[in-house]
Amino acid sequence: MPPPPDSRRIRLDDWLHPLDPAAHWADASRPFEVDVGCGKGRFLLARAAAFPATNFLGIDRLLGRLNKIDRKARRRGLPNLRLLRMDAYYAVTYLLPRAAVDVAYIFFPDPWPKARHHDHRLFNPVFLDGLHAVLKPGGAVHAATDHGPYFEEIAAILRTDARFREIPPFVPAEEERTDFELLFHGVQAIHRCSFAKR
Repeated sequence: MPPPPDSRRIRLDDWLHPLDPAAHWADASRPFEVDVGCGKGRFLLARAAAFPATNFLGIDRLLGRLNKIDRKARRRGLPNLRLLRMDAYYAVTYLLPRAAVDVAYIFFPDPWPKARHHDHRLFNPVFLDGLHAVLKPGGAVHAATDHGPYFEEIAAILRTDARFREIPPFVPAEEERTDFELLFHGVQAIHRCSFAKR
């Protein structure tokens, strides 16, 4: 079934080179923020509504989730929001334009808790290379997770990378909390950290 003509989904013809924001947003000169692993889209939709002068991109692998976010974005009239179905690692490494992202949000990435699966975790030195490349100078990455050991690993990787400096952690507004955060709110601690590109 073809997408509706006003769909917010980006369908790329070229998967080997960074996407061109000017081809997908009416004003590509606006601030550009990316929700890496946008899930069910609660944060992304609320943020895009609150900041209409900012261009937002939500990235997720699951088609069903993106289609639901797409319908909600169209019903709410959010012309500044776009969606991309893609693996987060590949999107950051190859598809986001270089030195173009003002803010990257990475909330509740899969912790892959079993030791034998740790190499599947998103945060590693190679991923940070891609993140550093796509952020503007001074651009920020905000991370959150309910998994304490994974949080320590994320924070340590960023703190020991001289290309980033730690800044006060970003705390979303009540209406911006992700569905995952709401599930665990008051049940277990939510760990947050934020870093800016030097």
